[in-house]
Formats: sequence, structure tokens, C-alpha cells
Amino acid sequence: MSSPAANLDQLHSDVTAIFMHALKVCDIQAAFDRHLRFEGKTLIRQSSPHLKPISVPLDKYKKILIIAFGKAALTMTDALLDRLPPKLHIRGVCSAPEVPVRHTWRIRYYAGGHPLPNPDSFKAAREAIRLLKHAGKDTFVFFLISGGGSAMLELPRDPRISLEDTIAFHETLIASGATITEINTVRKQFSSVKGGRLALVAPQAEKLSLLLADVPLKDIGSVASSPTLPDHSAPQQCREILDRYYLLEKFPQTVREYFEHLARTPYAPQSDAEALEHTQFEVLLSNHDFVNAARDHARTLGYHVMIDNSCDDWDYRDASTYLLKRFNELRREFSRLCLLSSGEVTVKLAGQCGCGGRNQQFALATAFELAKNPADLVAVLSAGSDGVDGNSPAAGAIVDPTTIARARSFKFDPDSTLARFDACTLFTALGDTIVTGPTGNNLRDLRILLSSGLLSEFSTDPPPENA
Repeated sequence: MSSPAANLDQLHSDVTAIFMHALKVCDIQAAFDRHLRFEGKTLIRQSSPHLKPISVPLDKYKKILIIAFGKAALTMTDALLDRLPPKLHIRGVCSAPEVPVRHTWRIRYYAGGHPLPNPDSFKAAREAIRLLKHAGKDTFVFFLISGGGSAMLELPRDPRISLEDTIAFHETLIASGATITEINTVRKQFSSVKGGRLALVAPQAEKLSLLLADVPLKDIGSVASSPTLPDHSAPQQCREILDRYYLLEKFPQTVREYFEHLARTPYAPQSDAEALEHTQFEVLLSNHDFVNAARDHARTLGYHVMIDNSCDDWDYRDASTYLLKRFNELRREFSRLCLLSSGEVTVKLAGQCGCGGRNQQFALATAFELAKNPADLVAVLSAGSDGVDGNSPAAGAIVDPTTIARARSFKFDPDSTLARFDACTLFTALGDTIVTGPTGNNLRDLRILLSSGLLSEFSTDPPPENA
């Protein structure tokens, strides 16, 4: 019989393999080929249950524009350029986490900031607007949009708002504890390139938005704060969010004055017909694909798989409590169990923070609960598909019932570490970080809870109420 340590090692290996397999399957190049193809110089969108097929003879257009922004912008731009027919007049903008060493002169590359905008975020937005203003009926525009685009392509609607004040605005929103949907509602009212406004710069051009969805498909308009789809929110909704989180008083004066003026301005709903008349979209990859790839690999490893995305946008502690309780309920029936949960948890930052992110914060909070049953055979992974967790070099981390004890043996104070949002330091010392580097993809976070035995085998007591 294998030792408990060997069993935990196997769980660590399996949970890592499930995550890495899901990343590998969600390949952007392959996704392009599944959804689009070219017959000569004609673009064909494959038929799908929800969208009608399209056929676009690209050679009838004098110009082809590529406007790419987000964490996957480089990967998406390369995939499209590899497939576009030759002898087309192509120009474009790509705002990505970094500028590639080798690139084409047809595209202007910018290293946009994330999670906060930077000077290149403004430059990329201005260049995109400049190109789109000259786009008429003779232009076809590809918008390549992925998560992170809200910061990497940014320009305030009020030109008096500086880059410094825009950075402070984004930073305050991110640290507020608001959900990503609420944050995007505020961003769309603030920005000249969000809430459909980017597409409206070129109302007569034919446009196709290709999306990597880092939001639930029902909220597809939230990707990068909806730059090419209409905004159905109203300034009043924005004001309610600002009031709920006491944000207005925390914003720089120029930003505060802008929102106060917006509240006094009569609301004129954006015309959906105008925004969508020449715009179509295609979701190349979504979190749904990412979760399904993880599910399929877990099954090949012999686990019974359940999926529960209920805690999307929850506070990280509440999400940990809920998922462990659900996991332990299921373990009374299934011996080898894998519980998958996708989406993002929220973290409200306070004071001086260390090195970490929401995934490692969730993992460390979970480790405290697992430590209550140290003989249990459980491993929990939480990591981001983009390869980046907060301000850390890790994508996330793995915990098990021994994590807290091992941390203390390394002279860490896990309670203090959690309070300082410094989890990466602890997990790095334990060798339990998940490090992939930037993946060039962004399909939300994934939490994987794995066990290799029934709960009753390790504890005769019912799980605690907050487990």
C-alpha cells in the first residue's frame, strides 16, 4: 500500500496535469481553424448552432484593418496573419503584454499595461481610433479581443483626464471588491473605446469581432468592457455601483467631476441598430472550452467529475467555504472525485500588499480548512489561464492538508501571510506555485478540487459547517 505522502504527490501530479492539459487543448491557432477558413480570398465562417454562416470576399475591400488588444492579442494577431490571403492591403494595431522581437511592419505594436493602463495603452487607443476614422465602406475590420483589453486599450471620454488619473481610476476600481461585471459597467461609462464606442468610430466599415471570452458566455459583451458591442447599461447603474462601494470620493478630482457631470446629463440610449449594422462576432474560445478540456482529462485519469460555477465573482473566502462544503458532500458518494469551478473570485485589497493574486489568496484560505483533517487525501489547485496571478510571477498554487504545517516548518506565519496578501512568497518556498509564464491566452481562472478517497475513510465526524 502506498504511503499518504505518495498519494498526496500523485494528487499534486494529477491536478497539475489536468490544468496543463486544459491549457494545451485551448490552442488559439487550432481555434481559428475550427471557426474560420479561407477559400482563395474569401473568408468563410463555419456554421454554428447560434450564428449563421458568413462568406466575405476580402478582395473587394481596399483595406483590411486589424485592431487587436488584450492578453492574447499577439497570439491572435499571428494566427490571423498566418491565414490571411496574400496581396491584401493590411494595416493594424496590436496592444499586448509585450512587443514581439520579430513583427510585421504592417502592424503597430504596443506594450499595453495590465491590470493598469500605461502610456502605450493610450497610444494604442489613439492609433486605433485614427485608423478607424479613415475606414469607410471599402474597409473590412478584424477586431481581435481578449481579456485584459480593458487596460491595454484605454482612453477617457473626457480629454481633461490624464493618464495618471486614469491609472488611479482603474486601481481604485480593481481594489474595491466590486465584481467584474460591476467594474465593466463603470469602465464603459468612462472610456471612449468601450461600450461599443470603438466600433462606432467606423460606422460604415464591415466589421468582425473575434473574441476570446474571459467572461461567461451570457455576458459576452463584457469582454474587454465591450468595445464593439452595444452598451445596455445606463449612467444610473454606474452611479449605483459608485455609491455602493463609496468610489466617487476615492477617485481623482478630474474623474470625480466627470462622473458627477455624467449623472446630471440626460440619458440617451445607444442605438443598437447603429452599433450592430455592420458588425458581426465570433467566439473563438471561451471558459466553457477550458473547463470541458479539464473535465475530459480528469475522466481519463479515473476521476468522477462534477462542475459547479456557482461562486463566480464571490469573495475568495466565501468561494472557498462553499466549494469545500460542496466537495465534501459529493465525496460521501464518489471515491475518486474531481470538482471543477471556473470564473473569478474577488479580493478586496487593504493596506500594503505583498506578492500574490486572487488564486493564491483563495488557495491559502482553502489550506486552513484542509488542515483540520491532516490525514485526508485532497489537493486543490487554483490558477489563471493567462499564466499571471495578480502581481506575482505565478499563475496560481496547489494546497493540501499538509500545506499549513509545512509552511510553519519553514517559519512562515500563514495567518499573517494571508492578511498581507503575500501568498506567493509562501507557496514559492513550499514549491507549490503553478508557473507557466504568460500563456498568450485568457479564459478565466480554474479551481480544481481532487480527492482519491471517500470522506468517511478519513473522518467519522461530519464536516464542519464552514468547511
